[in-house]
Amino acid sequence: MNTPLTLLIHGAYGRMGQTLLRLVAEDERFAAPLAVSRRQPLERVNQGVAYFAASELHAVPAFDVLLDFSLPQGFDAALALARDRGRPLVSGTTGLAPEQQAALREAAAEIPVLWASNFSIGVALLQQLVRKAASALPGWDCDIIEMHHTQKQDAPSGTALSLGAAAEKGGATPHYAAIRAGDIVGEHWVQFAAAGERIELVHRATSRDIFARGALQAALWLADKPAGFYAPSDLLGLDLAG
Repeated sequence: MNTPLTLLIHGAYGRMGQTLLRLVAEDERFAAPLAVSRRQPLERVNQGVAYFAASELHAVPAFDVLLDFSLPQGFDAALALARDRGRPLVSGTTGLAPEQQAALREAAAEIPVLWASNFSIGVALLQQLVRKAASALPGWDCDIIEMHHTQKQDAPSGTALSLGAAAEKGGATPHYAAIRAGDIVGEHWVQFAAAGERIELVHRATSRDIFARGALQAALWLADKPAGFYAPSDLLGLDLAG
């Protein structure tokens, strides 16, 4: 796509939202974005970015792709807007209820949808490694330990649950532990253990930029795709199902 993409960033005052706004401002592939948050904006336009409260979501101008990094309470409105406008949706909101996940799948019949608990390349690869390890190690114990900052609300994290789903596809039964401490960006440790030996697969994120850059790449990729339900593995060309 040669024309700069206009993004609507839903959850703009959150950690990911702020990172996305900073990176978009530095990237000529994107036009000035629209920003939506639960809070009423102090000013309508700031450094070229137009801000809207969640209560004004229906009135936002035209956009190319909706990036949703909000909370489950705000997710439904974002999904409804993407469907109403017929625009692609990239979402990293975790802690969704089963009916919200079902609504995502339903929307994918009408618009391109890409949802992920984690947008890092390393985690996409880790999912593949976990599934393959689980398949190769029948009967081994599988434990997933995740660590995040103290403000993260859902536990286990969405990434931990995605890793657990990959382990289950390989035949393992995962067990979870969650740690909330300090300002940890994100660490995920998957352990396979049997009598006398262990295998550990670990991913550590030291900057939130890796997630935001992955989400922006997903938005660029999804912008001209047909309706369907996509994952980062599609973007990266990784076969997580084989």
